[in-house]
Amino acid sequence: MLTCVGVGDVCNKGKNLVVAVSAEGWFHLFDLTYPTSKHSDASGHHELAAAEEQKPVFKQHIPANTKVMLISDIDGDGKCELVVGYTDRVVRAFRWEDLSENSDHVSGQLLLLKKWLLEGQVDSLSVNPGPDGSPEMMVSQPGCGYAILLCTWDSEQQTTTEGRDNSAPSSEAPIRDVILHQTSGRIHNKNVSTHLIGSIGRGCSSENSGSGLFALCTLDGTLKLMEGADKLLWSVQVDHQLFALEKLDVTGNGHEEVIACAWDGQTYIIDQNRTVARFQADENVSAFCAGLYACKGGSNSPCLVYVSFNQKIYIYWDVQLERMESTNLLKILDCDPEFGSLLQQLGVERGDVSAVKDLIHKTLYFPETQQQSSPSQCQDPAGTDSSAHYTAIQDPL
Repeated sequence: MLTCVGVGDVCNKGKNLVVAVSAEGWFHLFDLTYPTSKHSDASGHHELAAAEEQKPVFKQHIPANTKVMLISDIDGDGKCELVVGYTDRVVRAFRWEDLSENSDHVSGQLLLLKKWLLEGQVDSLSVNPGPDGSPEMMVSQPGCGYAILLCTWDSEQQTTTEGRDNSAPSSEAPIRDVILHQTSGRIHNKNVSTHLIGSIGRGCSSENSGSGLFALCTLDGTLKLMEGADKLLWSVQVDHQLFALEKLDVTGNGHEEVIACAWDGQTYIIDQNRTVARFQADENVSAFCAGLYACKGGSNSPCLVYVSFNQKIYIYWDVQLERMESTNLLKILDCDPEFGSLLQQLGVERGDVSAVKDLIHKTLYFPETQQQSSPSQCQDPAGTDSSAHYTAIQDPL
């Protein structure tokens, strides 16, 4: 039974491979790339033949009882590591050792770098920038907590080498490789499962220095956004059991929103200023993910993917919102350069807010009266502009 599936450059050859790990500990690598002349259409999409079976290009046994998996650079050396969380509260980090110089042929093995033992069950693995910008390995812990796993294999290897050179015992204390954090003083259910997601994008603003943003959610409905270990940006309590947490830029402004999903399909989209949008899926959900996927047109777009308990997969593609924050019609129209010229034609001062509101009110709700009062206007352009935005924004009146 497969418990972990992911895609990444686990062999550090500049090419993504599909990684599948079973509960029994069998690690498989699949290469799904094809020559352009084989099973490809005019758009470059590849289709597998009906009788064609994908076989792994590499297979290795690692410790069993796998639960979650992450492929990422966790020690800042520019190379990806494979991090696996287990059902016995253990996390192991592996690195691919290549035995061949041929970049197209997979030949090597996974080597164990380090093993960590946690106090609670591991439900999520993620990487987040630390205060100095270097990556920090994060693991969720029950009760809305998390732990930082220190990548100490380089220092341990150096200590081992120095120990061989010097027979005298070292007086230094052992390196603390697990740092546990609780996100608040509030008493949480220590048994409630927790999920986290790190490296939440903040766009190209100058505030990107320092620790990165990460979010946590719990099965009892707690949702938090944190900056570093001691700065809580916001906390939201909902009445749904949140079991999945993702990040996705649904507005296209470079700032990723936090997306949390509950078992009943209730989905929360929350921006970094705590503005909330909700979406209800059609069925109860057994699995959820979000990301940029190419569903149509050969280009990636924001997608929400739901797996129901009725063996169905629902993909909501090209999920985009114009904005997350609330606004009003005056602000929207004020950004339109044509709005000022139309007001001038109608003899309304742009700075006279009450007159502008009165004009918009008459245009929206009494268009016949407005046309009679302005016979020179065969059509009121302001009314057309206003109605285009009316269904999506608040009425300022």
